[in-house]
Amino acid sequence: MPRTGKISRAFFEDHIATRLGADREDVALGPTHGVDFGVVEIDDSAVVTATDPISILPELGFERAGEFAVGIVLSDVAVSGIPPSHLTISFSLPPEITDEEFSRIWGAIDAECRDLGVSIVTGHTARYEGCSFPWVGAATAMGVGDRDDIVRPDGARPGDDLLVTKGPAVEVTGLFATLFGDKIDLPEETLATARKRLDETGTVRDALTAAAAGNVTAMHDATEGGLLGALHEVAESAGVRLTVDGDAVPMRPGVEPLSEALSMDPWRASTAGTLVIAVDPAETDAVLSALEDRGTPVAHVGSVEAGAGVLVDGDPTDPPEGDSGWPVYERLLDS
Repeated sequence: MPRTGKISRAFFEDHIATRLGADREDVALGPTHGVDFGVVEIDDSAVVTATDPISILPELGFERAGEFAVGIVLSDVAVSGIPPSHLTISFSLPPEITDEEFSRIWGAIDAECRDLGVSIVTGHTARYEGCSFPWVGAATAMGVGDRDDIVRPDGARPGDDLLVTKGPAVEVTGLFATLFGDKIDLPEETLATARKRLDETGTVRDALTAAAAGNVTAMHDATEGGLLGALHEVAESAGVRLTVDGDAVPMRPGVEPLSEALSMDPWRASTAGTLVIAVDPAETDAVLSALEDRGTPVAHVGSVEAGAGVLVDGDPTDPPEGDSGWPVYERLLDS
């Protein structure tokens, strides 16, 4: 297990995959490395469910931090193509948080859930010694829909087109510029541009838009391990090869100068807000148009082929061993 960040596929297979409790027939999709959600079938419906930690960064402002946190949780259901509809949430808060500060977090979560049609059905809230920001709990999102409408991250097929929204390092660019701007050797104008990327970290609306627009066969959000990690997870889970034109991948303003200033590989840095989408070529234009109409940067960047692995500009790549943003984050904290 790495010291920080998500576990590897090998750790998952060795320690978790064979110990998953009771074997129930209604579990259509259980825990799978690189797959964002599970599926439980009930009568003629399917419940898509995903669990994530709750990360609250007070430096963002409590309202903004609450909206950011709940968006990360809901996105793992939205990439199934089924709209998230229910949420459970548990807070283990540090003793120093005030009632007013928590109210601001909760107000932002409530507003975002109302806007997305998500009902909060149960939870737990308490202060405990030993708890500290940013990791203050966990939440489970659910969506109920038709099993035939589910888009699985392992559904990419040879012959599909490959789309990417927003591009690499959107999340960490916005976070680092916001949290540590005074420690980054860049002009204030460049930092201001980089901070705007934090407003692009949502994927729920993009994922549902793409799924409704055409025959999307696989969809995955690029969080830990970054865009390259997400590409490898799609390829590995589906047993296919992805070929990518690096120059075609969107690159948002501020990402490249900040990554260079911090000696960080943007392709391996967490980029919540970015989707990897496999789509039937007959539907590519429809999906591109739907996302562009939303104002979402998106590009056709490559294709799905028979084989294995991820080729970028014709060169084989290795899956990231960790997220390139974590050591930068720790270095900035220490400084």
